[in-house]
Amino acid sequence: MSSMTIRVLLADDQPMVRAAFRMILDSQPDIEVVAETADGTAAVSEARRVRPDVCLVDIRMPKMDGLEVTRLLAGPGVRDPMNVLIATTFDLDEYVYTALRNGACGFLLKDGAPGLLTEAVRAAAAGNSLISPSITVRLLAHMAPHRSRTAEPPVRGGGGDGPVRPAEPLTQRELDVVRLVARGRTNEELAAELYVTLSTVKTHLANVQRKLAARNRVEIAAWAWESGVCGSDGSP
Repeated sequence: MSSMTIRVLLADDQPMVRAAFRMILDSQPDIEVVAETADGTAAVSEARRVRPDVCLVDIRMPKMDGLEVTRLLAGPGVRDPMNVLIATTFDLDEYVYTALRNGACGFLLKDGAPGLLTEAVRAAAAGNSLISPSITVRLLAHMAPHRSRTAEPPVRGGGGDGPVRPAEPLTQRELDVVRLVARGRTNEELAAELYVTLSTVKTHLANVQRKLAARNRVEIAAWAWESGVCGSDGSP
């Protein structure tokens, strides 16, 4: 995406939040806010008209909430689904599960660092997923028992039959990457903690995705918890 401009739609009923997000995103050379809406119904209509690369959507909005917006734009059965990224002040497991079931490719808290917002937008535009680190461990630590009890998976593209068997064994360094992904680390944090370059991290992630047949880092993290790579407290 480095040679392209990522076009973003903002949907939030608070003008100050939209202004702050616009300032952060428009300051990036590869990101441009192309539309804003203040309610869910307008968000769906404008998204279908503009076809942005990423829809950054609040949960609690007038007329239609962001969870339903997500389902209509990215949910099961939607032809040509869009990339929807949720940004909210409400750190509730129910919201996270529902958003991911409805097709969201990321879930952020509004009090996160600006760098996390821009990284999440870039990840969404590339078809990847990012969840706020502050909720990732809690969410995924409960994912394995939740998935084993229910037929409906809490993450897009997941399955209900337990952890998949890797097509090839993961190397020790790939397992290190998986553990850190399961704790919500960003690519930059992975590189810093493992003392490797960002390109090396991306190579490891690509290899892990191929071996696990995982479409994004959320599914990698889910596999880590389900397979026992991470302990219940997030430890190796």
